[in-house]
Amino acid sequence: MTTTEAGETAPSGDAHEVVTDHDRGIHGYHQQKDEHLKRLRRIEGQVRGLQRMVDEDVYCIDILTQVSASTKALQSFALQLLEEHLRHCVADAALKGGDEIDAKVEEATKAIGRLLRT
Repeated sequence: MTTTEAGETAPSGDAHEVVTDHDRGIHGYHQQKDEHLKRLRRIEGQVRGLQRMVDEDVYCIDILTQVSASTKALQSFALQLLEEHLRHCVADAALKGGDEIDAKVEEATKAIGRLLRT
């Protein structure tokens, strides 16, 4: 039997096997899922507002100001999600060690690279 982060035990042939939330399909954003959905709905409203502004022939600079606000909101959301990924998914992989931690760090590094290019 193996003790998990939640204090649960799991049957195991390997006494060093760790079962994490990530193994059970629980992602780092799970605890804040409702907050994230609320935030994304707000961003969706901003984007719909952009469509309305274009439809109503609003001045270009005013539209660009709203584009900037929408972009900043998405970037802020992405950073929060990245932090949760590092604290949960990468941390879980670190508990397991081996190749899994290397894969998660590489995955996170690539995600950070994509965010920096935006």
